[in-house]
Amino acid sequence: MNVHQRTAMGDSLAAKHGLWSEEQIDAAARMRRVAEEQGLETIRFSFPDQHGILRGKTLVASEALNSLDNGATITTTMLAKDTSHKTVFPVFQAGGGFGMSEMQGGADVVMLPDPTTFRVLPWAPTTGWVLCDLYFADGRPVQFATRNIYRSALQKLADRGYDFKAGLEVEFHVFKVEDSKMRPEHAGQPGEPPTVSLLSHGYQYLTEQRYDQMEPVLELIRRDVVALGLPLRSIEVEFGPSQCEFTFQPTVGLLPADLMVLFRAAVKQICRRHGYHATFMCRPRIPNVVSSGWHLHQSVVARDGGRNAFMSDSDVLSDFGKHYLAGLMTHARAATVFTTPTINGYKRYRSYSLAPDRAIWGRDNRGVMLRVLGGAGDKATRIENRVGEPAANPYLYMASQILSGLDGVDRKLDPGPSADTPYETKADLLPKSLREAIFALRDDPFFRTALGGEFVDYYTFIKNAEIERFQAEVTEWEQREYFEMF
Repeated sequence: MNVHQRTAMGDSLAAKHGLWSEEQIDAAARMRRVAEEQGLETIRFSFPDQHGILRGKTLVASEALNSLDNGATITTTMLAKDTSHKTVFPVFQAGGGFGMSEMQGGADVVMLPDPTTFRVLPWAPTTGWVLCDLYFADGRPVQFATRNIYRSALQKLADRGYDFKAGLEVEFHVFKVEDSKMRPEHAGQPGEPPTVSLLSHGYQYLTEQRYDQMEPVLELIRRDVVALGLPLRSIEVEFGPSQCEFTFQPTVGLLPADLMVLFRAAVKQICRRHGYHATFMCRPRIPNVVSSGWHLHQSVVARDGGRNAFMSDSDVLSDFGKHYLAGLMTHARAATVFTTPTINGYKRYRSYSLAPDRAIWGRDNRGVMLRVLGGAGDKATRIENRVGEPAANPYLYMASQILSGLDGVDRKLDPGPSADTPYETKADLLPKSLREAIFALRDDPFFRTALGGEFVDYYTFIKNAEIERFQAEVTEWEQREYFEMF
């Protein structure tokens, strides 16, 4: 850091509490330079909330750059909302429902930008975009902010000399908007979803004909995702109607989780600007639809030299890799609330469906939860977890993997043999509902220690609020089943 940079930071929040690394300080200087060279007019300060959704504020460029190392305030109620955007904690009571004076009354916390994440939006060329971390005014990280949670898990790996490496395979649907449902009567919490039509009929997996049908919108997405700097690898048409999959090159550390939230936000924004609706909901209520999954390819690499810790010279996995794999299996049921955090996501866990229904592993088998790829001497050896839904918060999904895996390593757990008949192998079944997943998390004391009881209670409180709203609804199935019969 040069003298000019030190002087510019002065007594800022970042400088006073040492919240920026040398890399971030250098990135802030580049951010200022790019903003000036490209004539940016606004910069979005965004943070990933408890659901992995980006929230924040848009500042005019001059104000954003002036606030770069001090951040911008945002209300703590952002951390108190469920998926309907309803505040479910009693924020005006003592402690705000969190048992903390800092969280009561809708008080503020600070969004401090991470300048290494800065980008210029391709679909809004005079707009910059930067991810932020949440801090209290005294420089303490906000313990409910999930990017902070993930950073803590990464630090546990770093303390052992390792980095987390992950590649993403993300399935989602893109539809054409027929009625955006923007009349006043359609507003609500949540509002009415749009009426849509298909872009392809589906059931022709990876056929070029179906790809060409969807190519116009897929090209819009591809062009801007690449311009955004995301390491796109492939664009594929999936099995279901209007369903596709994007895959990404593996990245290390914070990057894969940041990549996922940026990708989801980018896809939804790009599509909506062109009259399409993209959804990462696991199983939309559309006739003949096919569920979407998010497959997470993961490995652990040495910080010194980059050797893959899962690679063995003589076996499918190293001892470290086997123990890590066993940890993922041991805590799979409890981790499901992080890998599949919506009520809808559990519609995907079906036998003989290319989606897992139990905590097992297998070598290159798409029916298992944990698919081991690679082998002796293969530097690309990795574990593909097929359990996740594309709506998952990536910071919690990946943190749960690291923490579970390291517990297996510490306890030298044994994963047992490969399951060659995944839907017949005797093993712990995955939860069938979000409520059951919350019970599984409650019954496994591991995550209360690894993530902290305060965070587990916070997160499950929000999820229970969603479940209670769901339970209060009378579904069409109930009306059809009981209204005439009884």
